[in-house]
Amino acid sequence: MIKEYVSKITIGLLTIGFGIVLVTAPVSALGEGGAPAGINAARGDNTPSNLANGDSSIVRRAINIMLFGVGVLSVVMLIFGGFRYVISGGKKESVTNAKNTILYAIIGLLIAVFAYAIINFVLSAALSGGSTTNV
Repeated sequence: MIKEYVSKITIGLLTIGFGIVLVTAPVSALGEGGAPAGINAARGDNTPSNLANGDSSIVRRAINIMLFGVGVLSVVMLIFGGFRYVISGGKKESVTNAKNTILYAIIGLLIAVFAYAIINFVLSAALSGGSTTNV
């Protein structure tokens, strides 16, 4: 069961990552202007002007909001698991369920932190054209 859960999460993260890479692909990969130029060319009047470029882009904001939501949910579940552990009364099944809740909350929090780091790295590398990497 855990293997299926981890594989589904991995597939989801890879799908999101590849989608972001395609949307923010550098000029050399998609021709003159790349995907951001195509997005800006297809934009109509009264549409936000910064969809894919820079720190204030709508794509980056949406990703940060989603990752923030996952992080908040993980912290809430961590607190909930601790509460379940405290009120378990030493019952083996209740203690096991509480420990599993805490474990899965920590795993979710780690996934959110690593996803944030990976997505920001991929976005900064893709938007800079991939020619330089700031370490």
